[in-house]
Amino acid sequence: MSVNNTSDVSRAKVAVTACGDYAAANVERAIERQFSLLSESITISRGDSVLLKPNFIIPRPAECPAQTHPAVILAVAKAVIDLGGKPVVGDSPAWGDIAACIEALDLKEPLEKLGVKVVPLDKPVNQRIAGARVGISKAALEADKIINLPKFKAHQQLGATFAVKNMFGTVAGKEKVYWHFAKGADYHDFCSMLIGIYKLLGPIVTIIDGIVAMEGQGPVGGDGRNLGLLVGGCDPVACEMVCCEIVKFKPEELPIICSARELGFGCSDMNNIEVVGDDYEPLVCEDFKASELTALRFSFFRICKSISKQLIIMAKYVISRS
Repeated sequence: MSVNNTSDVSRAKVAVTACGDYAAANVERAIERQFSLLSESITISRGDSVLLKPNFIIPRPAECPAQTHPAVILAVAKAVIDLGGKPVVGDSPAWGDIAACIEALDLKEPLEKLGVKVVPLDKPVNQRIAGARVGISKAALEADKIINLPKFKAHQQLGATFAVKNMFGTVAGKEKVYWHFAKGADYHDFCSMLIGIYKLLGPIVTIIDGIVAMEGQGPVGGDGRNLGLLVGGCDPVACEMVCCEIVKFKPEELPIICSARELGFGCSDMNNIEVVGDDYEPLVCEDFKASELTALRFSFFRICKSISKQLIIMAKYVISRS
């Protein structure tokens, strides 16, 4: 299991690196800079199995900002290899499966050329988190290190998802839908579970893909917005705070940050966050579109709809492969 590198701290460092597009060379330079600026946190020993956890929510091409862009995933994989680590890419998508997501992003062949394996985050192992037994993928629990690679998004249930929630993808299969139902009646209850999952798995670093973010009705139905940056750090709450600054969101209106403050997790005081790298003031987006909020709790009808959508996506994928 990954060692929990995210402590409940009063001070934190967040790296911002400008990157105007997804050209491979530009992204690689930005990721190399992230690794350099955060070198004290990115502790990878030779031979370490390093799980790269992108946001593979639904099989959509790279042009759609629903998933972590393949250029970011590949650049991080190369950086891990350069440090002697053995990266693997894994997720448990809300719709479709990881093979369909990889195919939609044209990632299969580039990852194979690097010798990077793709693993579904299945085979749940129950873990005691926030007063419940949550099925966390065996592969995530057994990784020596984890690098969290979320997508910068507005979110119609949580306002925004920058860093913490991406680790919810380590919950195997449709159990994620169940927890939206079981804990979705109370924001703090649900967000405490998200924070508990993050703390359990302890990613050594989070690097948020905000080169093209998703505004509006995220996490799937929103629009692309070019922010031209990556945001990284070992404290996900500090990363969320900086992301709020970049798009002028109010942290006190985001349930994840509110719960983190109540639980004493991470650094949510901008006065105690050291921002290193590029000056993000010229990149601040004054008119980033927020989501129109919908219920956090999934109804029984919505659960059935989600399962039906999953079956349709899987059928289309099987037909396309035949």
